Amino acid sequence: MTGSDGPRPSPVGSDGPRPGPADFDGPRQAGSDGPRPGSAGSDGPRPGLANSDFRPAGSGSDLARAEEERAIEQALALVDGAGRRPSRNRNAPGGDLSSGPSGAPSSAPGSNRPSAGGRTAGRPATVRASESDQRPRSDRVSPGDSTGDPMEFPPETPAPEAHPAPETSLPEAPSPEARPESPVRFPAPSSSRSPSPPPPPSSSSSSSRAPALSWDRARAVAARAGRAGPLAMIRLPLDRALGHVLGEALGALTDLPSFDTSAMDGWAVAGPGPWAFAAGAGLLAGRGPATPLPDGTAVRIATGARVPPDTTAVIRSEHAHADEDKGLLHARRPVVTGQDIRPRGQECRSGEQLVPAGTVVTPAVLGLAAAAGYDALPVVPRPRVDILVLGDELLAAGLPHDGLIRDALGPMLGPWLRALGAEVSGPRRLGDDAGALRDALASSDADLIVTTGGTASGPVDHVHPVLDDLGAALLVDGVAVRPGHPMLLARLPASGQPEGPPDGPCLVGLPGNPLAAVSGLLTLAEPLLAGLAGRPAQDPYRALVPTEVPGHPHDTRLVPVVHRAGRAGGRDHVEPLRYNGPAMLRGIAAADGLAVVEPGGVRSGTEVEILDLPWASAMPWTEGCFT
Repeated sequence: MTGSDGPRPSPVGSDGPRPGPADFDGPRQAGSDGPRPGSAGSDGPRPGLANSDFRPAGSGSDLARAEEERAIEQALALVDGAGRRPSRNRNAPGGDLSSGPSGAPSSAPGSNRPSAGGRTAGRPATVRASESDQRPRSDRVSPGDSTGDPMEFPPETPAPEAHPAPETSLPEAPSPEARPESPVRFPAPSSSRSPSPPPPPSSSSSSSRAPALSWDRARAVAARAGRAGPLAMIRLPLDRALGHVLGEALGALTDLPSFDTSAMDGWAVAGPGPWAFAAGAGLLAGRGPATPLPDGTAVRIATGARVPPDTTAVIRSEHAHADEDKGLLHARRPVVTGQDIRPRGQECRSGEQLVPAGTVVTPAVLGLAAAAGYDALPVVPRPRVDILVLGDELLAAGLPHDGLIRDALGPMLGPWLRALGAEVSGPRRLGDDAGALRDALASSDADLIVTTGGTASGPVDHVHPVLDDLGAALLVDGVAVRPGHPMLLARLPASGQPEGPPDGPCLVGLPGNPLAAVSGLLTLAEPLLAGLAGRPAQDPYRALVPTEVPGHPHDTRLVPVVHRAGRAGGRDHVEPLRYNGPAMLRGIAAADGLAVVEPGGVRSGTEVEILDLPWASAMPWTEGCFT
C-alpha cells in the first residue's frame, strides 16, 4: 500500500493478506470481491451507479451478511475481552481520584496507568469490521470539493428504490466460556513481514473480506466499546460538578422539607376562629423552633418559617382581616386544616433516591443536591480526548492559497467534543508525518484520540499503517454511510501490555472532509463518549419529512435538517438543508439535527430518525436557532 510502513495484515479468518484495490478490475456486484461502487475515496456514488450496478440487497447476499455477522461478533468479542476501560491517570481538576463518594478508596481500575510511551509495537491484533474501503486516492479535502451541485444525489436523477436486506438482531458477545479458544489472531511481533501473495480477483462471495458495517451496527459497536469496563468515580464540589454524570444514585440525606414550614406569608392559626393575636413581627424564616400555638390564637408568619406545633392552618395575608383595635383575626374564606403548610418530608424522606446514577448534573440537579444536604457529588470523570489534525495542505490562519486550504476541523472538533461531555486538549497539527503520528499515539494518556484525515489508502494516508505498527485492533473499519464512509474505530494497546486484546485508549479516525467528519463524530465518537462518561443512551425519535429525500443505493445517508413548527394546522416536521456535500459545512451550520436516510431514500410524508446536534434544544419542535 502506498504510503504504508509495511503491508497491512490479513483480515481475521483469512488465509492470506487482503487484496488491494489494484487487484480488482471491475465494479463490485453483490457478494463479489471487487470494490464497492462509488467507494473510490468519495462520499457519493460513482456517476451512473444508481442505474447500472445496483442490485437490491438480499439477492444472493446471504454469505455477505454472514461475513458481516462474523465481523460484528469478532469486534464485540474483542471489545468485551479487553476487560476494562483505559485508565485515567490525569487527575480531574479538583477531583479526588483516590476516594469514592463516601471517602472510601476507589476500586476503579487503571487509576495509576503508566505513561503510554512504552506501548508495544508490532503486528496488530486486528479485527477489521470492513475491508472494503481500500480507495486508490486520499480522503482529504480538495480545494474544489466545495463547489458544484450541493446535493449528492440530484432530485432529477433519483436513485432506484432499494430494499435493504432484513437486519438481524445485534449478536451478543460470547461469554468467556463460550468463546472459541482463539477468536482473534494475535501474531507475535516481528520486524520482518512476509505475507503470502494475494489471492486472484474473484467474483464469488466466498472471500474472507468483511464488508463495511451498517450504520446502526457501527454505532452499536462504538457504544459497546465505551461501556467495556467499570467507570471510575471522583468527588467534585457542587460548583465544579456541572455537566458531569452522576457515578451513583443521589439519595436524600434528610427529609425535605426537614420541618413543617409555611408556604405563604400570612397567619398561623390554631383551632376555630376568630383568633386572638398579639402585635409584633411574628415568626420569620431561619429562626429556631417556636412554642406551641394555643387554641384560638394566631401569629404572623413568613414564607419558609417553621410552623409552631399545634398549628391548624396558615391563612394568607390577603385572605384574612386583622382587627387591630380588638386584637382579633377574621378569615375571609373557609379555613381547611393543613392549608398552605408544607409538611415535613413532603418532597422526600431521608434515604429516598432523588436522582439515579447516569444523570447529567444540570443546574437543577445542583440545586436539589444542595437542598438535600450535599456539598460534593460523586461523578464520573469527563473522558479525556486528544485531537490530532493530519495534512500538509492545511492552514491554521489566513486565506487559502497555492493549493493550501484552511483547517476547518481543528477549530470545530474541540467545542463539539466538549459539548458531548469530554475534556479536550488543544488540537495538535501533525501534517502528513507517519512518525509524528506514531509518537503522538504512543505517548497519549487520553481516553480517546480523534484523528482527522488519513483514513483512506492514499499515498500519505498513514492512519492504518501506524495503527498496524502499534498493534491496534480495528473494531470498525469503514461504515456504510454517506458522507463519512472511511471512518474507523480502533483500540490501542495499553502501555506495557503483554500479548492479547488491546486494552488501551480508543481512537476514532475521522475522514478529512468536514461534513464527513461530522458524520464520524455522531456515528462513532458520540456513542463511545457516552459510554466512557456513563451517560445513558438517548432514546431515538423520528420526525416527519414533508419532501422526498434522495438516498444512496446501498448506504445510509446523514442529511442536515432543521426543525420547523407546523403552521395553519400542519404537522411539525424537519426540513432538509441544501448544502450537504461531504466537504460542505454551510448546511450543518444552519442545522439542529441530522436525518438518518435509509438506503434508497425516503418518500415525502415519511418519518425518519433524527440525531440531535449537541447544542440543539432538548425540545425538538422548536425553530432552528441558527436559521
